Amino acid sequence: MADRGLEGTALPLEVRARLAELELELSEGDITQKGYEKKRSKLIGAYLPQPPTANGAAVVRCRLQHSEGAPGRALHSGNIGVCDIREAAVRERAASTAGNRPLFYFRFDVHTEAVQAALAKHKERKMAVPMPSKRRSLVVQTSMDAYTPPDTSSGSEDEGSVQGDSQGTPTSSQGSINMEHWISQAIHGSTTSTTSSSSTQSGGSGAAHRLADVMAQTHIENHSAPPDVTTYTSEHSIQVERPQGSTTSRTAPKYGNAELMETGDGVPVSSRVSAKIQQLVNTLKRPKRPPLREFFVDDFEELLEVQQPDPNQPKPEGAQMLAVRGEQLGVVTNWPPSLEAALQRWGTISPKAPCLTTMDTNGKPLYILTYGKLWTRSMKVAYNILHKLGTKQEPMVRPGDRVALVFPNNDPAASMVAFYGCLLAEVVPVPIEVPLTRKDAGSQQIGFLLGSCGVTVALTSDACHKGLPKSPTGEIPQFKGWPKLLWFVTESKHLSKPPRDWFPHIKDANNDTAYIEYKTCKDGSVLGVTVTRIALLTHCQALTQACGYTEAETIVNVLDFKKDVGLWHGILTSVMNMMHVISIPYALMKVNPLSWIQKVCQYKAKVACVKSRDMHWALVAHRDQRDINLSSLRMLIVADGANPWSISSCDAFLNVFQSKGLRQEVICPCASSPEALTVAIRRPTDDSNQPPGRGVLSMHGLTYGVIRVDSEEKLSVLTVQDVGLVMPGAIMCSVKPDGIPQLCRTDEIGELCVCAIATGTSYYGLSGMTKNTFEVFPVTSSGAPVSEYPFVRTGLLGFVGPGGLVFVVGKMDGLMVVSGRRHNADDIVATALAVEPMKFVYRGRIAVFSVTVLHDERIVIVAEQRPDSTEEDSFQWMSRVLQAIDSIHQVGVYCLALVPANTLPKTPLGGIHLSETKQLFLEGSLHPCNVLMCPHTCVTNLPKPRQKQPEIGPASVMVGNLVSGKRIAQASGRDLGQIEDNDQARKFLFLSEVLQWRAQTTPDHVLYTLLNCRGAIASSLTCVQLHKRAEKIAVMLLERGHLQDGDHVALVYPPGIDLIAAFYGCLYAGCVPITVRPPHPQNIATTLPTVKMIVEVSRSACLMTTQLICKLLRSREAAAAVDVRAWPPILDTDDLPKKRPAQIYKPSNPDTLAYLDFSVSTTGMLAGVKMCHAATSAFCRSIKLQCELYPSREVAICLDPYCGLGFVLWCLCSVYSGHQSILIPPSELETNPALWLLAVSQYKVRDTFCSYSVMELCTKGLGSQTESLKARGLDLSRVRTCVVVAEERPRIALTQSFSKLFKDLGLHPRAVSTSFGCRVNLAICLQGTSGPDPTTVYVDMRALRHDRVRLVERGSPHSLPLMESGKILPGVRIIIANPETKGPLGDSHLGEIWVHSAHNASGYFTIYGDESLQSDHFNSRLSFGDTQTVWARTGYLGFLRRTELTDANGERHDALYVVGALDEAMELRGMRYHPIDIETSVIRAHKSVTECAVFTWTNLLVVVVELDGSEQEALDLVPLVTNVVLEEHYLVVGVVVVVDIGVIPINSRGEKQRMHLRDGFLADQLDPIYVAYNM
Repeated sequence: MADRGLEGTALPLEVRARLAELELELSEGDITQKGYEKKRSKLIGAYLPQPPTANGAAVVRCRLQHSEGAPGRALHSGNIGVCDIREAAVRERAASTAGNRPLFYFRFDVHTEAVQAALAKHKERKMAVPMPSKRRSLVVQTSMDAYTPPDTSSGSEDEGSVQGDSQGTPTSSQGSINMEHWISQAIHGSTTSTTSSSSTQSGGSGAAHRLADVMAQTHIENHSAPPDVTTYTSEHSIQVERPQGSTTSRTAPKYGNAELMETGDGVPVSSRVSAKIQQLVNTLKRPKRPPLREFFVDDFEELLEVQQPDPNQPKPEGAQMLAVRGEQLGVVTNWPPSLEAALQRWGTISPKAPCLTTMDTNGKPLYILTYGKLWTRSMKVAYNILHKLGTKQEPMVRPGDRVALVFPNNDPAASMVAFYGCLLAEVVPVPIEVPLTRKDAGSQQIGFLLGSCGVTVALTSDACHKGLPKSPTGEIPQFKGWPKLLWFVTESKHLSKPPRDWFPHIKDANNDTAYIEYKTCKDGSVLGVTVTRIALLTHCQALTQACGYTEAETIVNVLDFKKDVGLWHGILTSVMNMMHVISIPYALMKVNPLSWIQKVCQYKAKVACVKSRDMHWALVAHRDQRDINLSSLRMLIVADGANPWSISSCDAFLNVFQSKGLRQEVICPCASSPEALTVAIRRPTDDSNQPPGRGVLSMHGLTYGVIRVDSEEKLSVLTVQDVGLVMPGAIMCSVKPDGIPQLCRTDEIGELCVCAIATGTSYYGLSGMTKNTFEVFPVTSSGAPVSEYPFVRTGLLGFVGPGGLVFVVGKMDGLMVVSGRRHNADDIVATALAVEPMKFVYRGRIAVFSVTVLHDERIVIVAEQRPDSTEEDSFQWMSRVLQAIDSIHQVGVYCLALVPANTLPKTPLGGIHLSETKQLFLEGSLHPCNVLMCPHTCVTNLPKPRQKQPEIGPASVMVGNLVSGKRIAQASGRDLGQIEDNDQARKFLFLSEVLQWRAQTTPDHVLYTLLNCRGAIASSLTCVQLHKRAEKIAVMLLERGHLQDGDHVALVYPPGIDLIAAFYGCLYAGCVPITVRPPHPQNIATTLPTVKMIVEVSRSACLMTTQLICKLLRSREAAAAVDVRAWPPILDTDDLPKKRPAQIYKPSNPDTLAYLDFSVSTTGMLAGVKMCHAATSAFCRSIKLQCELYPSREVAICLDPYCGLGFVLWCLCSVYSGHQSILIPPSELETNPALWLLAVSQYKVRDTFCSYSVMELCTKGLGSQTESLKARGLDLSRVRTCVVVAEERPRIALTQSFSKLFKDLGLHPRAVSTSFGCRVNLAICLQGTSGPDPTTVYVDMRALRHDRVRLVERGSPHSLPLMESGKILPGVRIIIANPETKGPLGDSHLGEIWVHSAHNASGYFTIYGDESLQSDHFNSRLSFGDTQTVWARTGYLGFLRRTELTDANGERHDALYVVGALDEAMELRGMRYHPIDIETSVIRAHKSVTECAVFTWTNLLVVVVELDGSEQEALDLVPLVTNVVLEEHYLVVGVVVVVDIGVIPINSRGEKQRMHLRDGFLADQLDPIYVAYNM
């Protein structure tokens, strides 16, 4: 002991045992940390030397040293763990017995120690992981009060949370694997909240902590908010100074006054968010992924990296294995010919012998079923099934039919009677769980099984029948997915007595089906395994021989008696041997985990059937039981002994209970599967010197399916125990897990296959799957079959070791193949559990599964966290788990999610229902409270970053209009000079003259009608009224404003008629108008600065507005937002002078400035363009021709009148063309969404214009009202053009849903189209009235990223629909040019759209925010080809495509497709991405995502999603968003930000302001619900 610590002081045995208990109490949360330390120091105080220390406390240095030479680690006094003490005890014992050192230190220590060592290694590498930010309400939500208490309900779910049933789940939640989970204290236990929780102590003061070092991340006293990460120290560790107990409140700072700091690229940004991003960037700068290999880059395909086999990977080298035979199945003369015959024998010759004793929840015997009662009752049930259901002529159940057995887990007696009743009646029982509508995961799947088995009758007990959910009429409803069932109660009092002469027909066992056992697959589907009567009998005989069962033995059974080991030993084999079964229900185990041990003592039981978790919980609870004596046990069957982690439970159990009479050789792990029944079982021996088989295998080797005894790398090993020998009468071999069933080599892991009579024979009703599983013929390497008889696949992975011992290392169902290496889910669970388990994971409940993302499996870990865990704890635990798994398994975890305690779906016996958990994860309804994604480290198969190829230069051959063999992409609208029309307005050069002419010739013709929110006319203007008002305004400008001609005037008006009059007033006075959107009265702080900026940038000499807005501009709220004294003179046009101007100004030259058009682009830049008089008139003429506008026409306009085409349509076109404009301010639609469409219908309008935001409002707001609108007489059948005015790629999904929605109201789908304009030319395309319908093409999104256009079929993968942006306007020419080389491009090539037209703007007035946008935009020339024409560059990428359609003038039609703005596009991995494509994918990912915006920051992709749902759904979105962007765009998301609805700023055109959003995010002003930093 001396070398093990406590310098030479040996602790007495009972002190050691008591210490072990204390550790366990702490691990289960039964005592507090403080209580634990108090009791502990009391216990060992007497044995400790007491050196005086500064504070008077005794600090003991204890060395934990391994004889293999593991590095010694210093531990603090709180850390003398269970391991060292216990190991010392074991070592003393081992030395005293045979004098030989044990082969192996207990696995649980070694594994935990491996994990700790791995973490310690990581500690030196210091990884700074940015902690996610979470809104306070979310943090609170996951605290204590939000947790459901453990289940206390009854019925079959009551086998509650004590156990983790590892039956169908690769995690046995509290079970086999989680010895680690309470032992890890050895290395770093019991830390208080101010000491560091790593194995080296950094005496934390509680005030200053270091966050960067995830390893030593401590619990900050104040848990109200994540720590502020503000300053850097040299090694990227972050100092957080925080006073004790202070609370931080989140107030969103205003723009600009957050602390500034420089980021990597020298941009000053606000501290918190960007510091985290910087931290993330720094972390990611240390890449783990292998370098990407060079490979051929196809022109169009992005090749995903294919995982190349590692040349150094271990390969199997052994000889081919031989099939192993079990011992002969001895025929004992008095073995019964069938199980029913055995029942008849015992029921008649020993009717008083006890068969089954059931317990109540207090552990008192509830009921003893004797063999006599079992026999008579089973006969009664058999008679009633056959003769009392249906009519005499038409019985409901005939021999061979399937019948469901639905009994709760606390009623084995009734279930046993029903089971044997079915056997006697020769019907086939299908035992299933009690369906409970509330919590039942997977109940629907069981319904499908019953349906496919043709089950019509369900046998059940009285109590269970009463407990089933019922409809008001007392009927039992049909459960979801279940067939219609007749529920039949089997209690004797409800049954008729069979007549004297009736007797069941007892035959010898034959090949008829005896029963069907259900099995849940990896994907959640449920199969029925059929077991024949001969297999049933042979299996009982083999178990009797292997376990040495004798008559009247007593056996304690804790397992589920409906299936698997519990059924085979506790219901079937027991009857064959007239044994007495003591059945322990889970309800009792929950109350008293020690109950099974007490029953073993009380009944002097020879055999017990348990799972690892039952041993574990007994350890936890065995506290003060003095009178326990387990010497009667000759066999402790461990049902999940095949789980590689059960070894730790077995060892720990032996360790504690050896002193209570338990012998080592009694522990008998077994391996089983629903298909092959018992695969192997360790035989009870009498030789205690024969140690069980152990294998210490290299984890690295296992991932390649190769057995390598542990190399010098001590960290990553898996120690497995044998599960005994092959069953009597069986042959076993192992075959390669995939492909043809070829025999493995001796040092290779394969799937175990068994050839025996005692196995299942088929999956009921599924012949294909049956063939693959139950009819396998293994072959040798030469292709010769091993045997003429078929083998059955067991679903277990393992090998047959020396001496014929069988070792199992995992299940096929738990296998995850990540980049070519195989990992076992159970192994990962155990590693995760070994990281501070007792502190963090609730009852050891961890689920591990893989999801397929981007053509490879990715590992996901979901754990339930203890209710008292803090944010800091959880984040620290997650970081450590990632590091541990990385070190030990050399595999990255894709996603680690924590959920509140008790929230994962459970199997009927309380384990985690894995497939349901996976389903919830994939559909985004898991509701985790913490998520950490690591796509950067896991995803190593992304395509190689693109290298730009040099484009064709001028040297390439240009022949006529061909460039490199393709037609040059150029197109034009109709030629304005050629068109003959009687356009009177053409003779005037200036719009002001056109208005004067109209006022004289048609003075009373109505030009404008403005509607209010009720659809009534608010005001209207005739030609003469507009002319007279404009004159008065001109007088006002000259007299009150003292303006000169050429002065700029800002018009700040709401959408309406005043704005139009003010505009023409400016023209009459010779001033240059600038229309400005007025500030929003409810949101002055954010909207007024923009107004101020436009007024200043446009150098306005004066500001005209209404009285109301005038007051607003001078209000107190305005003064808080801007300096109101700096406004130019403000003129109020509500009070106009009465006189006319002396003369109306006439410009000297058509090229002088008519007006300025200011607009904020989506990239957040304010750009004003100059429109001269000639361009303005040309523009109006072009639209007049395209839309065929005449004075007799009416046009409905629902647009914002402040810039672009919206302004031109609202203010200018009616004056030029003379048509009547019906004006509908978009803001009125907020109160009355139907206003626009009702107006269109009421005025019988043929042409209407709207914006995307208006269309979206109608689609969302009127979706459910089409019927009522139809009733109100809404009719859209007259509409021939409904044009969406836009400066972006057409939103095809929105226009299509709008068309579909209003089709019933007469809207023709071809009427809906879009227009396209930009800053340099406000309208390039507009559908108009004549010409072919807009066409749609599908392009390959992957090619688009490489700036190529590749047309594909609709519905093909990665296809993106693009709609033509309307027809090119008359007088407009377009060419597609390469934005870099400025060379012309060919047809269907992606390039920048260049435009030449009379209505191009004449230049920028000023660009605010970026002075580099030079005149190049307005006068560019091609580098070769036609180098004379002057073009304007639109800044948008698109392509031209010549279609098969013909234009109005008979030529083939050229369609323009706009792809997106160059400014908006993101360059990532050398490819060009358009935000809208990523956003569309993200919005599709989950029903709660209403809107999404993406942008980049320091080369990381940031995705912001708006959540429409409860805040608890926020974290569900993180994995889904990451998955969809990886799958569809081959990009790794860096940061996912979940925000409330309405946070993503959208301008009046319905475009997202992504740069504003980015600034708000970096300045920490979004108040996000959750921010996840993906690793």
